[in-house]
Amino acid sequence: MRVGDYRQLRPGQRVRITQTVRVGQDCWTTTITGVFREAQVLVPGLSTERAPDDPFSAPTLHFIKDNGELSSVVVDKRTQIEVLETVA
Repeated sequence: MRVGDYRQLRPGQRVRITQTVRVGQDCWTTTITGVFREAQVLVPGLSTERAPDDPFSAPTLHFIKDNGELSSVVVDKRTQIEVLETVA
């Protein structure tokens, strides 16, 4: 099942997250599988030196990888989320 919106995810769901990473002219795809923990919308602090009328936020998914490592990814328009198992 593909998820169109990360806000549909529930803690404990097993997910596969696929992102396209682009650096300069290079582009590659990476996939991560794990158990979803939570989603947060992070708002960067003063270190970004953005204008007050130019807000920026970063939807972030927090999950546990299969090897037990806690990890997080920032969701962008190219992020694909698949639910592999639902919570009972």
